[in-house]
Amino acid sequence: MRIWGKLLGGFFGFMFGNIFGMLLGVWLGHRFDRARANNFSAKNSLFGNAANSQERQKIFFNATFSVMGYVAKAKGQVTQTDIQIANAYMDQMRLQGAARERAQTSFSQGKAGEFSLKETLSEFTQMVRGERNLLQMFLGIQVQVAYSDGVLDENEKKILYNIAQQLGFSRFELERLLQMMEGQQHFHQGQQQQTQAANKEDAYKVLGVEEVATDKEIKRAYRKLMSQHHPDKLVSKGLPDEMMNLAKEKAQDIQRAYETLRTSRGFK
Repeated sequence: MRIWGKLLGGFFGFMFGNIFGMLLGVWLGHRFDRARANNFSAKNSLFGNAANSQERQKIFFNATFSVMGYVAKAKGQVTQTDIQIANAYMDQMRLQGAARERAQTSFSQGKAGEFSLKETLSEFTQMVRGERNLLQMFLGIQVQVAYSDGVLDENEKKILYNIAQQLGFSRFELERLLQMMEGQQHFHQGQQQQTQAANKEDAYKVLGVEEVATDKEIKRAYRKLMSQHHPDKLVSKGLPDEMMNLAKEKAQDIQRAYETLRTSRGFK
């Protein structure tokens, strides 16, 4: 309890104004004490939130690459192709120096025999505390990396289902995410190689809607996805700064897919 403001206010108030001056001084001192207390609390909260944010980002970063290593060994052993895909992902995130070493170390830990997927995901979900957009971002990264070679075998699917379940997602939600990721990859290629019709088909998948969806449903899906993948929001909730580029690219894909459908359908 802070009382120095009251004491000093009362003392000087009494000196200059007797009892009424003392009462006024105590009241002013009380206001001063409250202001100091609120300021101190705000600073502690600010520093505490900053520390918590850094810890969340660290856990997110390490879990991402360790689980990535775990998924890579789904086929029985980690191949050179798997390592190249992981390194390409690090290149996409522009990881250099200590950050890249951390990612490589976590990846190696994930493909080790003693790695505990359950324990890692438990720590991660406790850190996220129900932030579904972050959970989906994490799962999406694992799906994207697993699908980077264009094929998902049964072991990879089984592990992804396990990861999704521990993160709180249903099998249906994972299947939908798999379709969206497939559409996203094809959409990238289709910007340069495929026909306009193929681009349109993949654009529906990127937005997670059927081709029979109404214009209103497409707009609603677009707004929801843009809100879910807003880079600044995700970083503030625990997405590592190093993964900001991934969130930006995802948002850009959503925007381009929406513009493709808006143009082809002719709505505003």
